[in-house]
Formats: sequence, C-alpha cells, structure tokens
Amino acid sequence: MIQALSGNTAVAYAMKQVNPDVVAVYPITPQTVAMERFADYVADGDVDTELIMADSEHSAMSCCIGASLAGGRVMTSTASAGLALMWEVLYVAASNRCPIVMNVMNRALSAPINIHCDHSDAMGARDSSWIQIHAENVQEAYDNIIQAVRIAEHENVRLPVMTNMDGFTLSHATERLETLDDQQVQKFIGKFKAIYPLLDVDNPVTYGPLDLYDYYFEHKRQQVEAMELAYDVVKRIGQEYGKVTGRSFDMLHPFEMDDAEIAVLALGSTSGTARVAVRAMRQKGVKVGLVKLRVFRPFPKDGLKEMLKGMKAVAVMDRSDSYGAFGGPVFSEVRSALLGEDVEVVNYIYGLGGRDIRQDQVEQVITDMSTVAKTGKVKSYVNYLGVR
Repeated sequence: MIQALSGNTAVAYAMKQVNPDVVAVYPITPQTVAMERFADYVADGDVDTELIMADSEHSAMSCCIGASLAGGRVMTSTASAGLALMWEVLYVAASNRCPIVMNVMNRALSAPINIHCDHSDAMGARDSSWIQIHAENVQEAYDNIIQAVRIAEHENVRLPVMTNMDGFTLSHATERLETLDDQQVQKFIGKFKAIYPLLDVDNPVTYGPLDLYDYYFEHKRQQVEAMELAYDVVKRIGQEYGKVTGRSFDMLHPFEMDDAEIAVLALGSTSGTARVAVRAMRQKGVKVGLVKLRVFRPFPKDGLKEMLKGMKAVAVMDRSDSYGAFGGPVFSEVRSALLGEDVEVVNYIYGLGGRDIRQDQVEQVITDMSTVAKTGKVKSYVNYLGVR
C-alpha cells in the first residue's frame, strides 16, 4: 500500500503492525508525536499492547527490561537527552540479552539547548552493546523497525536494536512510502518466543545477580560473540525482507563504487544529499563513489575494508564530534578498519545541532579528495564543514 507519512507516523504505523506486548515511553522532542500516534492505536483497540506512561526515560527503559525479561515482545522510542538518561539501563538491557527494539530520532545534546538533529545521542551509546541501524529516509525508517524485531529476537543474537532516524529532517518530513499489510508484517516477524522468562515459575531463573571477577569477563565476551553473529543475521534478514518487499538491505550500500578512485562515506539522511553530489561530480568526470553506512553496530569492518581497498582517498562524514579524540566516532572506526591499506582517510564533521548539509558542500569535500588523490598530501585530517 502506498501512503504519505511523516517519519513519526511511519514509526507508529510500523509499531502498530508489529503489535508488541508492551511499549513503555516518555515524551521528548522530536519523537513525541510518534508515541502520541501509537497511543491512539492503543486507545482505538487496534493493538493489544500494554502502554506504560513512565515517569522518565530511565523509567521507560527499566519498564521495557522488566517486560522483556518477563517474556514479552517490547518496544519503545526516545531521542537526545532521553537516550542519555537511559545510559545506565541501556547496558542492563543488553547484558540481560533483552531483544528490545527502540526507535531513536537523533537529536543534539545540551547545552545549549537544541532540539534539532545530530548523532551525538546515538554515538554516545555506541559501546552499550545495542545494535544500531540508521535510516536514510522515511521508507527505511519504517522498514528498519520491522527488520529490527527479527534481528533482536534471533536465537544467535538476542540483543536490543536501536533504529535511528534524523530528528526533524526525517521525523517531521512527509514522504511517499510503501507499507506492508498487517498480515505480511506478522508473518515476517513471526510469533515471539521467550527464552528463560521470569514468569515461567516451573523453571526459575535469576537476572541481575552480583557478578564479580569470577564470571563477569566471560559474560561480556558472550556479548561480543553475539555482536559478531549479528553480521550474518542482519544481512540474511535484509535479503529476506527484500523478497517480500522488493527492497533488500545490507550493512553497507555502495553507489557508483565499481570504478571509483575516491569515496565519501555517510550515514543517515546525509547519504541522500551525498548521492546527488556524487552524480553531479561524476558528470564532471570525477571518479567518485558513495558508501552508505546503514549499520553502525556491529561495525562492518570486513565489508568496509573490501569496499574501500584501492581507494586513493576517503572522506568520512561525522554528524557528531568526539571531544578530545582524533576525529569523530565514525572516522575512528573507518580508520581502524582500514589499517594496513594505502588510502588517505579524511574526516568532515558537519551538521551539529541541525545545521544543513548542502550538495555544494559535499561537492567541495569531493573536490578536496580529488586533490588528495592527485598530490598524496592532506592539509588536515579533521575538518569542520560549514562552521563559521
């Protein structure tokens, strides 16, 4: 079915079709509208969901963890300071292997107060053992949520999944998208299978015990293995989703990379702007390609290395900064993945607090990379694009 939906309403619609057992939420801009719309579905009897209006985002995630451990399919949504307030319990959710799906409408962190998009919220949570998927547009935001349910609940993974979309840029933008029927979604995600639920009183289990140096290290290592197993799960589910919808998904999405000599790497809605810039520069004879990083955790290091080997220069776009570090978080990951490769990797930090990223700015980045490819010299490895 073809619909015109905003990012907020697309998220709510996908959640309605999933029909989770429990949703615990707390309002925060720019995701409030999504949960208001989902509350309408609850009030109208369109879902069987128990909707919990929590006292804070920390409480909302705590409720999600309890409901998940009890044996329910659980979802939530947040943004910015809301995600930051969940910090402590994000780790609890992952460590207890709760397959919670949470949509994050990426927004800058204070201070000063800013309600617009950057990726500092999600990047701050990058080491919490949550799988992270980023959407380029509203269609992908919808598609990612449905796939995330399968990914999180897969027996080889059992980790929470964070589906990210750019706040306001996508959350409040209305786009044309194709939605599945409710029955198709239910068939794709399947029935929820609880593993070691607390409410199975005949088989008692313990969650959250004191875990000192005797076994803590081993439990953390298990999370590492789950993340490693998630690579193939994400890819297989993306291919399976493509058979249902005609829209296949992978960890990385290349564009014009077959004969490229330089490349731009981006995630989120900026990928669309970068694609237009790449087309324009191709018409000028520049052999440039784009790599859209759809999945940030687990970081697809092997696929990225294969895709970028042989490049003369790569520009990495970061919509957040890592203060005191050498470059932004995505840049650090890409440089590590390309260790041993003869390629110059240059960082461009941009768009903080929702500042626009324009086609001509990305074209200038491509021009810079062309110069690096020709001369072998880099003026600065960390650059701030569009700052006064």
